[in-house]
Amino acid sequence: MTELQFAADVLDQLQERNPRFHTRSYLFVLQALHSVIRSLDEPRHISGRELTEGVRELALGQYGPLARTVLEHWGIHETEDVGRIVFAMVEQGILIKQEGDQPEDFVDVFDFEEAFELNYPWEARP
Repeated sequence: MTELQFAADVLDQLQERNPRFHTRSYLFVLQALHSVIRSLDEPRHISGRELTEGVRELALGQYGPLARTVLEHWGIHETEDVGRIVFAMVEQGILIKQEGDQPEDFVDVFDFEEAFELNYPWEARP
C-alpha cells in the first residue's frame, strides 16, 4: 500500500464515521494547523482557539469573500465544527491531544457571519 492509498483510506474512514464533513474539511484543518505551526518561532502545542483562528485566516486567504460558503459546503458551519473535525482525527490517530484539550475549546471562538461577512477585511484584498 502506498502512502497515497493509506491517506485515502484514512480519509474514507473519517468520512464514514463523520459523514457530515466533506473529506476536504479534514485536509483543510490539517493545512491550517501546519500554517499556524509554521508561523511560530518554535514548534509547540496549538490551542483550539489558535487553530480555529488559523482556519479562519487560511480560509480568508485562499477563498476571500467565498470563505464561509466553501467551509459550509464542507460541513463547517461554526467554530465547534473545527473541534469536531480535530477530535475525529484524534480518535483516528492522525492527531494527538494533550491533557486538558477538549471539544469545548472550539465553542464560540468567533461567529461565522461576523468573521466572514460583516467584518470581512476588504482593504486586505488586492
